[in-house]
Amino acid sequence: MADRARFDLFSPPPETRWNLLSLGAGVQSSTLALMAAHGEVLPHLDGAIFADTQVEPSAVYRWLDWLEGAIAAAPHPFPVHRVTAGHLGRKALEMHVTKDGRWFSKCDIPVFTRNADGGRGIVQRKCTYDFKLRPIWSKTRKIASVKRGSKEVTVTQWIGISYDEMQRMKDARFPWLQNRYPLVEGRIRRSDCIAWMRAHGYPEPPRSACEFCPFHSDSEWRRMRDEDPEAFTRAVQFERDLQHAKAQSLNFKTTPFLHDSLVPLDEVDFSTAEDRGQLGLFQGECEGMCGV
Repeated sequence: MADRARFDLFSPPPETRWNLLSLGAGVQSSTLALMAAHGEVLPHLDGAIFADTQVEPSAVYRWLDWLEGAIAAAPHPFPVHRVTAGHLGRKALEMHVTKDGRWFSKCDIPVFTRNADGGRGIVQRKCTYDFKLRPIWSKTRKIASVKRGSKEVTVTQWIGISYDEMQRMKDARFPWLQNRYPLVEGRIRRSDCIAWMRAHGYPEPPRSACEFCPFHSDSEWRRMRDEDPEAFTRAVQFERDLQHAKAQSLNFKTTPFLHDSLVPLDEVDFSTAEDRGQLGLFQGECEGMCGV
């Protein structure tokens, strides 16, 4: 937060030529997008960018279709760009072969792991960086025609982190980019976002997270199981496929699980499990971009 601390957290940073929203399609970023489209946050946005992991819940894709229409019909519309780095699930299961014929794999998903000796751990999270941030940055550079090696601050990236999650704020990684957090500037909490949507006659956005995200709360897993059994079945199958793939991998000596109980997902008793709270885990995630 060193660079951000140079100016007031509750004031916008210096203006730049381009203003682009990193759109997660969750509650906060969707509300921020519509606030901007209504002219409630200035300057006007030049666009929003949604990075598709290709494993978002179907409700998120339906919501994104609706949101694009609502933005287009608002007083200050802007384009919504969809980008992707590929299918996160397939990438996690992808196997590679060394020159001497041994199998190995990569896993960017923060799965919980059980060691042969009974110890436990968690895989370092890289999926946000590889499948969310990098595609957004690439599209941002293209839109703003940012030249390689540029050190001039050209783009302000709006991020939908709310006031109650302000500890997730990060500095921009590149000299040509600065981050802005309009909801923090306005001291707007997640609950305020939902209230704003209702006041304007809009439906409440769904939670934005990959179907098999290990950071799901127990209540979210329970909701998926009961209300979206097809998505839950896909998550169960993904866990099995991941365990099978990692068992063949020379560089993965532990067994991965999607739930921190280290119990197969379809055997977890969500009715009695402690609700760990997705937002609590998201607040500690490395990039501060998921779930908004």
